[in-house]
Amino acid sequence: MVGKHLSIAITGAGGAGVISCGELLLQAWARLGGRGLLRKAYGPQIRGGESAALLKLTENERYTAAEHYDLVVALDWDNFSRFEDEIKLRPDSWVICQEGEALPAAVSDLQPHILSLPLAELAQASHPDGRINMLVLGLLGGLLDLPGESLCELAQQKLALKAVAYREAAVASIRSGCAQQLDCKLDRPALGQTGTWYLSGNQAAGLGALEAGIRFVAAYPITPASDVLEWMAGGLEQVGGQLVQAEDELAAINMTIGAAFGGVPSFTATSGPGLALMSESVGLAVASETPVTVFNVMRGGPSTGIPTKSEQSDLNIALHGLHGDAPHLVLAPLDIADCVFTTGWAVHLAQQLQTAAIVLSDQFIGQSTAVVSEPRRCANPTDSLAFAGDGDYLRYKLTDTGISTLASPGDADQRFTADGLEHNEKGTPSAKHSDHQQQLQKRQDKLEQFVYGEDWAQVEGSGAVALISFGSSSAAMAEAAGQLQERGIATRTVALRLLAPLQADALAQVLDDCEQVFVVEQNHGKQLYHYLRGQMDFRQTLHSYAMAGPVPLNAGQIAQTVAEVLAA
Repeated sequence: MVGKHLSIAITGAGGAGVISCGELLLQAWARLGGRGLLRKAYGPQIRGGESAALLKLTENERYTAAEHYDLVVALDWDNFSRFEDEIKLRPDSWVICQEGEALPAAVSDLQPHILSLPLAELAQASHPDGRINMLVLGLLGGLLDLPGESLCELAQQKLALKAVAYREAAVASIRSGCAQQLDCKLDRPALGQTGTWYLSGNQAAGLGALEAGIRFVAAYPITPASDVLEWMAGGLEQVGGQLVQAEDELAAINMTIGAAFGGVPSFTATSGPGLALMSESVGLAVASETPVTVFNVMRGGPSTGIPTKSEQSDLNIALHGLHGDAPHLVLAPLDIADCVFTTGWAVHLAQQLQTAAIVLSDQFIGQSTAVVSEPRRCANPTDSLAFAGDGDYLRYKLTDTGISTLASPGDADQRFTADGLEHNEKGTPSAKHSDHQQQLQKRQDKLEQFVYGEDWAQVEGSGAVALISFGSSSAAMAEAAGQLQERGIATRTVALRLLAPLQADALAQVLDDCEQVFVVEQNHGKQLYHYLRGQMDFRQTLHSYAMAGPVPLNAGQIAQTVAEVLAA
C-alpha cells in the first residue's frame, strides 16, 4: 500500500540554498519519527543553474518520485520553469512565491492556491544578512508543526564552519519564518516511527563496501558517483584503509586491480563514461580472476548526456561491454537502504568467485536521501580456498566448482605467472586450444554453478500478471502493482538484484503461473526486456514498459499502460 504522503518542491538557482533547506527539513522530520525522501535535482550547470529539493514525506519506506506536488515553493519562476516536466501541480496544490512576480502560464492555468509573500523583505527584516532559504525553512517547519528550535539546532550544526554572524542570520531567518501565520492546510503523514537512519544511496553503498571488507579505493571524480568516494574517504581512514584519487578512470581501475592482486579487497566507483573507459581493464580482472568491485551510478547518456539526472541506460555495457567471452557479475540495489546489502553482497561474491562485479545504481538512488529503518547487512561469506601445499601451486587449477586457491604476492610456495594473456593452470601464457577452452569454461562454471540463494530477486504478490524490473524502477513498479490491485488486477512483482548470471530457472519458476509479463525500466532501448528475451524462452506474453530519463518513472502511468494492454 502506498499510504498517505505529502510532497513538497523547493526550487531556485543553484547556490541559493534550496538543497540545504530540503535537507534540514527532512532531518527535522526524521527526528520526530517521520519517513521521507529527498531528491536533489540540478541543471547541467549545477551552480548558477536551476536547483530543486523534491521531498516526499510518507508513512512507509517504499520511495518513489511524487506524481504531483502538494506544495511548491518557488524562489523564482525562471528556475521553476526548467523543472516543469518533473514538478506537476493540481488545482488543490499550494504555491508559495515571491510577491509581485508574474505566475508562469503552466501554474496560473491550473489555478492552484497561491500564497504571494514578500520573501526577500521578510528575510531582510529578520536580520540584515537574512537568508531567504532559511526563512522558507521556517515557513515550512511551521506548516508541518516542526519544533522551531530543532530547525535552528540542525541549521547551526550544518553551518558550523561558517562565521558566527552567518549562523546568527540563519537562525533569525528560521525563527521569522516559523512565526508567520499562513492560511495553508496540509495533511501531513503520521509520525512516531523508530529505528531512524538518514542516508543517501551513495552513502549506503560506501557503508556496505566498508562493512564487506573493502580497504582500498581508487577513483576519478564523476557525477553522480563522487559522493560515494567522498564518504568512503573518511570511512577508510577509520578502518585503516586508503583512497587514492587517480588521474583518470583508466588509472583508477588499474590501481584497483593492482591492489586486489596484492591481496587487499578493492573497489572503485564511477558513472557511464567512466565505466566505458574501464571496460578493457575489467576484462583483465576477469581473465586473471582478480576480485574487484566496480560501483556504477547511472546517469543520462550517451556521451556526456545528462550528468545530473537519472537513467538506467548502462545495463547493456555492464552486461556486454567487455571484449571476448568474459563472464562476470552484475548486480543492482533495489533502493537506497538496499545499497548497503547489495554492495556488500557484490564485494563478497567478487571475493568468493575471484572475478569482477559491476553494481548498477543510478542518480535517483545515489543522490537521493531517505529516512529508513536500519538497513539489512550482508553476512560474511565462506572463507576463501587455501592452498594445501601438496605439490606445485596451480593458480588456475581446474576444479569441480571452477574456483581455485587465490594467492597474493609474498605467499610462500605459491609462485605463478600473472598476466592478461590466456594461460594454463599454472598461469603460463598459452595459445593452445585446449587451455583456452578449459579456462573459458572454468570462468563460466564458477559463476553459473554457484548457489546464490534467495537474494537474486525480491518477489512480492501473486496473480496472472507479473511486472519485472531492477534498480530504482523497482519502487515505481511495486507502487504500480498496488494500483493495479485496487483495480482488481492481481499482480506480482519481481525486482531483480542479480542480473548476471541471470537466475533463469528461478525466474521461470516464479513466473510459472503467470500469463502476462511486463518489463519495467528507465531507458529508451528496452535493454532489460531484450536481455531477458535473449536469456530465456518465455511461454508468457512479454511486454515492455520503457521510458528514458530524466523524469523518474510514474507509477500511475505504468499501471494505466498495463491496464490498457490487458483490456485490449
